[in-house]
Amino acid sequence: MNGPAVVEIQDLVVERGHVLALDGVSLAIEPGQVTGLLGPSGCGKSTLMRSIVGVQVLSSGSVTVLGHPAGSKALRDRVGYVTQAPSVYDDLTVAENLRFFARVLGAPSSEVDRCVDVVDLGSHRDHVVGRLSGGQRSRASLAVALLGKPDLLVLDEPTVGLDPVLRRDLWATFHDLAGQGAGVLVSSHVMDEAERCDRLLLMREGRLLADDTLPELLRRTSADDVEAAFLSLVGQEAA
Repeated sequence: MNGPAVVEIQDLVVERGHVLALDGVSLAIEPGQVTGLLGPSGCGKSTLMRSIVGVQVLSSGSVTVLGHPAGSKALRDRVGYVTQAPSVYDDLTVAENLRFFARVLGAPSSEVDRCVDVVDLGSHRDHVVGRLSGGQRSRASLAVALLGKPDLLVLDEPTVGLDPVLRRDLWATFHDLAGQGAGVLVSSHVMDEAERCDRLLLMREGRLLADDTLPELLRRTSADDVEAAFLSLVGQEAA
């Protein structure tokens, strides 16, 4: 599915203290695709995602999301965001959290059951979030982000600590959302998750090393897998 880019970033620079977290990043994220943002911990993935959802102070450059400046009021019910730390209320049950956020977003009540089922928390829907495991709390946050079927879904390492079956099912959900026209951006430091993405953004030390499909990236670097391709790009940059 083609159309105007859901995210357009031009010459983005973010400085945090005396550290250059993002160094002149430019990219576009297309609708109807699952875009993987891969790179080692500390390379700037979370900072880039925070910039896209409008909660990061920019030093320079621009970030446009669905035709609006990042963080605009018009985007509040069109962008779903999952942080690495669960962003739900610990003293509410899973269902109570979703009902609350559904009211805030103006999503129909039927969305609560759908999103609970998508993240496989049906048997825990009436459990207080603060008593759930870390993985279950992360899935509750993901359920909130899925409310209303957002036009852009930004997921910061959503599959960390999940069992293989649930990881597989969640990736299927991401592709289902993309198939309905949404743009989906998923970050990971696990290189083998690249095979699940339609397009890849590879980052290192605040810079974008590659923006390509996996087959084209492997062809261009003459590599057998994405980790070897990443190392090849690092070597080229250092040369």
